[in-house]
Amino acid sequence: MGKIRKILVANRGEITLRIMRTAREMGIKTVAVYSEADRHALHVRFADEAVCIGPPPSAQSYLRMEKIIEAARHTGADAIHPGYGFLSENEDFARAVREAGLIFIGPSPESIELMGSKIAAKEAAARFGVPLVPGINKPITDVKLAHEVAREIGYPVLIKASAGGGGKGMRIVEKEAELEEQMQRAISEATSAFGDGSVFIEKYVTQPRHIEFQIFGDQHGNVVHLFERECSVQRRHQKVVEEAPSSILTPELRKRMGEAAVNVAKAAKYYNAGTVEFIVDSNLDFFFLEMNTRLQVEHPVTEMITGLDLVKLQIKVAEGEKLPFTQEELTLRGHSVEVRVYAEDPANNFLPDIGTLKTYVRPQGHGIRVDDGFEQGMAIPFYYDPMIAKMICTAETRELAIEKMIRAIDEYQITGVETTLGFCRFVMTHEAFRSGNFDTKFVEKYFKPDMLRRPADEVSSQLAAALAVHLHQQQKPAANPPSETPARASRWKQNRINS
Repeated sequence: MGKIRKILVANRGEITLRIMRTAREMGIKTVAVYSEADRHALHVRFADEAVCIGPPPSAQSYLRMEKIIEAARHTGADAIHPGYGFLSENEDFARAVREAGLIFIGPSPESIELMGSKIAAKEAAARFGVPLVPGINKPITDVKLAHEVAREIGYPVLIKASAGGGGKGMRIVEKEAELEEQMQRAISEATSAFGDGSVFIEKYVTQPRHIEFQIFGDQHGNVVHLFERECSVQRRHQKVVEEAPSSILTPELRKRMGEAAVNVAKAAKYYNAGTVEFIVDSNLDFFFLEMNTRLQVEHPVTEMITGLDLVKLQIKVAEGEKLPFTQEELTLRGHSVEVRVYAEDPANNFLPDIGTLKTYVRPQGHGIRVDDGFEQGMAIPFYYDPMIAKMICTAETRELAIEKMIRAIDEYQITGVETTLGFCRFVMTHEAFRSGNFDTKFVEKYFKPDMLRRPADEVSSQLAAALAVHLHQQQKPAANPPSETPARASRWKQNRINS
């Protein structure tokens, strides 16, 4: 395919910056596309060239395939990287990029299409002997058949949209009397969200762990896995904390799950970066869940424990190069934990919060990585996902990585919007997380919104202390530098005081 000279990144925010930085290190020029809301965004300023592709709503900008391809042609880009979200798992976009004579930095449209259907993906995985959750792997609309399947596999059961994601079109049914109503709701929601009302029914796994394997394939038939990521701490079926490796996998189980992940990729004739997701029950039996045909949000923890730049690897594979290593040459190095810092209020059911970053100071130090797309003074636009940053802490052991994360959270200064930093600290200090004895119900079991709400008298006393310090500073000679902000041991608490 030849060397890539210029990449257009069909995305925004932190992932776009992350891709562009690797491209620059490789001597590759970059093109940013942006909506009118992102005119002053960091990824626009970082790129060698930038093209406005429409108004703020995604449907009028970042989801407009023809405008993105036109921008690539106009700027002379010879490749497009989709990042994650938006068009990253759209087989029509991948196909249009290819038909335009450009290189799509990702898998083939055929692989995206196959793995985009949960039912087709499970059928492909089954052909390679990959364990599946008991259930029926074909679309169901017949309530009578649904009752028969549910009785056979036993309650509780999970109704899931075939084309779904992010928890949409998903219903847990505890008993038979609820099945018909919940099924109709799932079909309706799936039709509304995805234009496809097909659902399937499977056994609902209690005490589930969400463990995924990063896989990588080249265009010469080679496929490897880059070990696992534990993603069980979630809210609204969306990940909030990830780590690598998982605290519950033995070397033998890791080997079996890794081989299963590679087989799923082979079943799809897959190349480039992908993630095979599994659900693991309390007996450590694992079952194939789905495959994500793109780079994951949480890919940095894999980079930190393998020493690999996954974006660089993506580009090399897109250029037609072979993977530069075998499975046997890959080794685990230490432990890495990632938290997603969202502009959300955990004390108010994680509702998004919009505003301007009055204070924005990243933590620093050995083993701390912050991937973000914002700086102090910038506004959080309400048109897009409210993630501000991903913070990754890496150390020799899991315990040390967690302690490093607590220190980093305490040093992360954000005011002007509510954030999930306080919740992330709650997770890091909770016995269930620290012991590794947790599942996808962590938030439901242990977290209550009022845990982050402090008594009014405590808030008042801290405000009074802050005011006293401020007045004291006003009386000091101008030559003296300002002292540090009060309550330095917990920066996330300042957010709740000052915002």
